[in-house]
Amino acid sequence: MKIFNTLTRQKEEFVPIEDGKVRMYVCGPTVYNYIHIGNARPMIIFDTVRRYFEYKGFEVNYVSNFTDVDDKIIKKAIEEGVSSETISERYIQAVREDMEALNIKQATKNPKATEEIDGMIAMIDELIKKGHAYEKNGTVYFRTRSFSGYGKLSKKNIDDLESGHREIKVAGEEEKEDALDFVLWKPKKEGEPAWESPWSDGRPGWHIECSVMSKKYLGDQIDIHAGGEDLIFPHHENEIAQSEAANGKDFAKYWMHNGFLNINNKKMSKSEGNFFTVREIGEKYPYEVLRFFMLSGAHYRMPLNFSQDLMEAAKNGLERICVAVERLSDIIAKGNSGDISEEEKKTLEELEQLNQRFDMAMEDDFNTADAVSVIFEMVKLVNVKFDMNSHEVAVKKAKEIIDTLTEVLGVKTQKEDILDEEIEQLIEQRQEARKAKDFAKADEIRDILLEKGIVLKDTREGVKWTRA
Repeated sequence: MKIFNTLTRQKEEFVPIEDGKVRMYVCGPTVYNYIHIGNARPMIIFDTVRRYFEYKGFEVNYVSNFTDVDDKIIKKAIEEGVSSETISERYIQAVREDMEALNIKQATKNPKATEEIDGMIAMIDELIKKGHAYEKNGTVYFRTRSFSGYGKLSKKNIDDLESGHREIKVAGEEEKEDALDFVLWKPKKEGEPAWESPWSDGRPGWHIECSVMSKKYLGDQIDIHAGGEDLIFPHHENEIAQSEAANGKDFAKYWMHNGFLNINNKKMSKSEGNFFTVREIGEKYPYEVLRFFMLSGAHYRMPLNFSQDLMEAAKNGLERICVAVERLSDIIAKGNSGDISEEEKKTLEELEQLNQRFDMAMEDDFNTADAVSVIFEMVKLVNVKFDMNSHEVAVKKAKEIIDTLTEVLGVKTQKEDILDEEIEQLIEQRQEARKAKDFAKADEIRDILLEKGIVLKDTREGVKWTRA
């Protein structure tokens, strides 16, 4: 299995620190609003990476944090006249709901920054003792030039950074020894949440949070650290400096970063009017379509363009897979017994070969777009080779292969999984109304479902449905 390592700028064979186990840290959201679709990309991508490792038999310790103390959270709390905790807890709950809707597996641990302050104070204290940090008027700074490896992830030259930071000292940071030094701890301002520390009542800087949470839940050294490419500098660069200076060990073996998400070939921004939350897209498309789009649209390291046309294509593609899986279920339900034909054996062999190609795509730096293409080939094969007279055992085996691989991608293909509880209940109520010959009520429920984008079709095999 090869992973493109941002640290070395090349694909490397994955060798875990501990056999059969993967320690993985993914930077989570700052919880001051609903997550946007750009936030969703790393969540979906690295959830899929985790799923593939588990499919291959690895035990994955997957940690992703919530940044629940931040200037943006404080600003929103002041605007609403509530506490910062009220804001952060509201949006942590919203993130959890969105992640569940996107079929993102729950992390082994979702630490909150505010619950790990003691660890942050301890690491900052260690950095001061080792000469890597210093305190000025209650603020603690990391002494950037004290860490000789600074810039190794972003490939930035420290002298070039110096020339780019010369104006910073004019902006009220004269107390720094060096313009490149960054904040580990800052004193509180009026109305801000604060914690006691040896230096001042205040709060941690952003970068120290992830270093400490990763260390606590995964250890001094981890296998994979991941996030969006916008985090490479300064966040991940600063994490490396802090962690390695404090712990005296290499921090992460492999660094993975996903590319940006563009909207109609433009950078997503509120000023451009092309900023969309996951929930806004969820009102127009099922969440599983958004997940499928993220995985099928491009390799995770490449920019991904989002548009209505591309979402429609993703919706149609996912529907094609769902219809094929449903058809296989119908054939299995018929229960044809007897001996598997030679033709059916050959089809199963072809599916196994395709399964190997799926694995090859995923093991080449998690190329989900190619992996999805393999599933489409499987769908085409089973649509051609299997019909209502096919042997139950052969069809069941084919369905198991497709089900397993779509599960690796976290893509739901069973319609009973896709339907939410309310729609399931409405379909059941309609069936009961029809049995009671209350056709007016049955028609009314059909119309309600149609408004929700669900089209029903009554067949001899029972009620079938599709999305409008």
